[in-house]
Amino acid sequence: MPQGRAASGRLDIFDREYQLADADRYDPTLERSPVRHHVRMAATREMSPEEFFAGHPTAHAVFERVRSIVGWFGPFEVRVSKSQVAFRRKRGFAYLWLPGQYLAKPAVDVVLSIALGRHDESERFKEVVHPAPAHWMHHLELRDAGDLDDEVAGWLREAADRAG
Repeated sequence: MPQGRAASGRLDIFDREYQLADADRYDPTLERSPVRHHVRMAATREMSPEEFFAGHPTAHAVFERVRSIVGWFGPFEVRVSKSQVAFRRKRGFAYLWLPGQYLAKPAVDVVLSIALGRHDESERFKEVVHPAPAHWMHHLELRDAGDLDDEVAGWLREAADRAG
């Protein structure tokens, strides 16, 4: 089996042997990826991620973990709007949003929406929608940053690669 591949064949970014294109090696002891200097923060309406997630410590921890994982895949941009925090390359590929903005009693504090070019049948997704040809949005409810495992990292990698 090639280095960095899990038994499922997916890229395993949490494997110490995973070879990175933009860094030496993944080190799970690091809090942030070595390519964090490639991150450009572009806040619309002058809102930062910290302001967006104010009062939602679990959601903020999830944001930091997603940002760290995505940092291993190379340069990206974070854009903050009134309704979501988007992770982008040429186009958006992952979005964090607070269901409490829309629901009276949400089941979780934060949802991660991942844009894939296919429908993934995983039962982990709360909902999968097909808004355009060759575009499926997968909604994953997250209870804490620990829900961001190798499988989620693989979906994020696939989405980031597809976004350019």
